[in-house]
Amino acid sequence: MGFFDRFKKKKEVPESKVIPLPKAKKSAKEIATEKGEPYIAIVSLDVDQNNLHQGAFELDWNDKFISNLVRAGYQMKKDDTDSEIVDRWFQNICRHVVMETWEQEEAIKKSGVYVNTRNIGDGRTEVS
Repeated sequence: MGFFDRFKKKKEVPESKVIPLPKAKKSAKEIATEKGEPYIAIVSLDVDQNNLHQGAFELDWNDKFISNLVRAGYQMKKDDTDSEIVDRWFQNICRHVVMETWEQEEAIKKSGVYVNTRNIGDGRTEVS
């Protein structure tokens, strides 16, 4: 057997003996991207166990989501990274949540329906 004989084309396997591999399931991001739809998701949330007021979100997105944010004005400079654009959007969303919560609390206070609660110990609460 010569050196090049080792590289000859192998025999074809009859189709009846071919076992198809299972198709890999596509992620939600892949599906949205293929459809040309924007995609954004929270991948993880980390909270500092020593300071529960501190934490971080890990987000994932596709290019369509970024292009929508750019059209909506979230790109401030030509050299903004995708992460900076998404961070600007996410901060805006968080601001809106805080403002909506504050406005609702203010409306409740002004309505006279506002309820004060105070922990008085032993699993009991004072309501006024």
